[in-house]
Amino acid sequence: MSQVMSERLPERNSGEEPLGIAYSPCPNDTFVFHAWAHGLVPGAPPLDVTFADIDVTNGMAERGELDVLKVSYAVLPWVLDEYALLPCGGALGRGCGPLVLTREPGTGADLRGATVAVPSERSTAYLLFRLWAAEKVPGGVGRITVMPFHEIMPAVRDGKVDAGLVIHEARFTYGGYGLHRLADMGEHWEAATGLPIPLGAIIARRSLGAERLRALAGAARASVRMAWADPEASRGYVMEHAQEMDPAVADRHIGLYVNEFTADLGESGYAAVRALLTRAAEEGLVPPLAPGALDFV
Repeated sequence: MSQVMSERLPERNSGEEPLGIAYSPCPNDTFVFHAWAHGLVPGAPPLDVTFADIDVTNGMAERGELDVLKVSYAVLPWVLDEYALLPCGGALGRGCGPLVLTREPGTGADLRGATVAVPSERSTAYLLFRLWAAEKVPGGVGRITVMPFHEIMPAVRDGKVDAGLVIHEARFTYGGYGLHRLADMGEHWEAATGLPIPLGAIIARRSLGAERLRALAGAARASVRMAWADPEASRGYVMEHAQEMDPAVADRHIGLYVNEFTADLGESGYAAVRALLTRAAEEGLVPPLAPGALDFV
């Protein structure tokens, strides 16, 4: 979805100004934030929710909009002066990386000079793609075009682009478009590093202060655990925003992207984020991180 939608839910913590938050309408995000957004997490601040595509939320972060955002890990080097990375609520995992799809089977060499659609040039998917292409596409791809993620597979199918970099539930549905998986960015990353694949991060404005940031992390973690404890409670919210997705696909989406790293990044999660951004900086794709930039309060 390229448009932005806002949703003000009933405020159960009256008297406290809602925090502005933006995340995607994808099942993993609505599953994770359902309890918090609906005032079900004891003591958590009320939320004023904006739904937006990842390319939009990345731009919001760079402009310093809203208090809390779901963004690509790839955008962190540009925003960590103003925002802190929360140690929970995001998306990392194994076997869940972005895919490069084409109309016909092929190899990386077939993308030389090709036009490739991507969901965002500041997305983690694109960063992983750039690291992969540096090794696998002799001479480099031709042109990159940015599209909302749900438009990419139809564009590849219809010949508007030569290949597409896809994320989210496209892992489960690309066969229905008659497309072929040329490469799995996650497989390449895991083989090279042995680390989980860092995809989406939750960040919060540093000016909220250390105590408030810790409270936000606690609310996000509690919301995740409440979703796991009662998956049916969030089903209506998830399907309302899932863009006519089949419920079985939504369940697979949640099962893949909401995992132990969502509750706590942990040592391997932080190692994965540092490795991604360090490798990308070495390739000149992102600015280098300042010492301690990933540290939580």
